[in-house]
Amino acid sequence: MPNDKMEIVTTVGTREGQKILALKGPLTIHTIFNFQIAVREESKAAVIIDFSNVPFMDSAGLGALVGARVALQKANRELAIAGLDTQVKALLDMSKVSQFFRIFPTVEEAQGAVA
Repeated sequence: MPNDKMEIVTTVGTREGQKILALKGPLTIHTIFNFQIAVREESKAAVIIDFSNVPFMDSAGLGALVGARVALQKANRELAIAGLDTQVKALLDMSKVSQFFRIFPTVEEAQGAVA
């Protein structure tokens, strides 16, 4: 899968201080670096990661997501994830890390719940 591509589209949320990172493509060892950069460069108080268009995530992607959670938590910022595919949700559940995330069915619900 070395030719996998991921596009990250950033938009502002419906509330002040929110930023939405919409991922498009798999979150894998081949695409995590741009994801990590996008999270690191974001300075808003609340970051919502939209997984609606992420069909697959491997263990490296899972590690990058956990790393994003840790980095934002250390900076006293919020992280929410939304729109998880059933396979991606199963990976989070199976690895027992879903408990560390605020997970919402849709981006709209996340925007309403996150400061």
